Amino acid sequence: MAASAWLPPVDLTDSGRPVLFPGEVERLFISSIDLQAEENPSLPPLRSGLLTLTSHRLLWINETSRFAHFIPLGSVIHAFPPKKSIKSMFTSPKIRIQVTSDSDGKITSGKGTTSVVITIVMRGGKSDSEAFYGKLWEVLKSRSWEVEEVKGREDVGEIRDSGSVEGTSRVRTAVVGVAGILRKEQEMWESTDKSLQDAFQDLNALMSKAKEMVALAEKMRQKLLSGSAAQANANDEEMGSKQEMQDWLLSVGIVSPVTKESAGALYHQQLSRQLADFVKLPLEKSGGMIALIDVYCLFNRARGTELISPEDLLQACALWEKYEVPAMLRKFDSGVMVIQSKAHSDEEVFARIISLAQKPDALKMGISPSDAALTLGIAPALAKEHLLNAESRGLLCRDVSPDGFRFYVNMFKEFELGNIYLAWRINAIAGLDEDSRCDIDADLDVQATLQASIMMLER
Repeated sequence: MAASAWLPPVDLTDSGRPVLFPGEVERLFISSIDLQAEENPSLPPLRSGLLTLTSHRLLWINETSRFAHFIPLGSVIHAFPPKKSIKSMFTSPKIRIQVTSDSDGKITSGKGTTSVVITIVMRGGKSDSEAFYGKLWEVLKSRSWEVEEVKGREDVGEIRDSGSVEGTSRVRTAVVGVAGILRKEQEMWESTDKSLQDAFQDLNALMSKAKEMVALAEKMRQKLLSGSAAQANANDEEMGSKQEMQDWLLSVGIVSPVTKESAGALYHQQLSRQLADFVKLPLEKSGGMIALIDVYCLFNRARGTELISPEDLLQACALWEKYEVPAMLRKFDSGVMVIQSKAHSDEEVFARIISLAQKPDALKMGISPSDAALTLGIAPALAKEHLLNAESRGLLCRDVSPDGFRFYVNMFKEFELGNIYLAWRINAIAGLDEDSRCDIDADLDVQATLQASIMMLER
């Protein structure tokens, strides 16, 4: 009996991270976790996986085999605290949860006909069972999966209604004399002070509202994705506007950014996977390559208040070598670092550069990094790296002048080795003055000198 027979599966991204539900937020990561149904031996256990506690589910992921299952928190009836005894000090910490299930033992999110006790075994050695139980109990009490979305228009309507009532019920005192002026000034100061207190008294509430807006944008994006197949016969203009709307929603932010608080020792590992999923869209828009500094700005903007340092970004990119992700970190000879898609081909870029360099104007004046940037649709700094890389391959020649770098098609490779001395002889003759070139055929001494020079070079 497979694990999928009693636990629903989880969809994973290309980097191995779970696809979260709209509004779902990751709260805690724990490695080396077993899931067992001790009371029902017919249900196969899950061994040594990554357990992720979210606001909606308990996710178990096998990072090696790339399969995952989850336990909906809506099915949890009770969570038993870890036992404290002398025996438990020498064994792996265990936490038991009672969940609803159907008659076949499959875990359901609704009301099942029976229940089963699932044991969470922490074999990592560094896991804190008390901290996990506290976080699990906190998420269960919040019941985020049951919270209904509050309509913003209704809230605004209530605020306007309450404001209008308050405004009509307020009695205005006439401003008369010095006492009236002082009273008016006092009212203005009190109103300003109250506004400042309301604005700064609770920053956490402000951050919570920001997260709600990101969650709302994610729900809208999911609806657009689900409706794209049904409306495939729409006109191009409508489809283009929907694509722009979807890209805008993707740039709003990451709903559940990986943090040091939630991931702990797994912070850089999970950050690396989340970054690999994030750069997929920017790489598609930039031709398969984007500067590392640009990724740093885009990623931090999407994470909102959960900013990362440049060192964290470098460590996350360095971990891509261990995982099967579609992106890689690349460093050019000049020291410029970029993030590149594994599907990116240097040969295709070189072919476009050579085609540009063979145009009539480029054959005379050469091409600059700005010219290549316009053709490739990338930043001039990256275009310059591509030109230098093409030069190292022998495809281009560089000319450095006060005006900057200019690159030309490499014609030297077109010369045949057998005609090298012939080219030298032509250049030698061309170096003579006009009278000598006119009498070159009659001047045997010059011909003998040239022939002797050629024979010496051949030796």
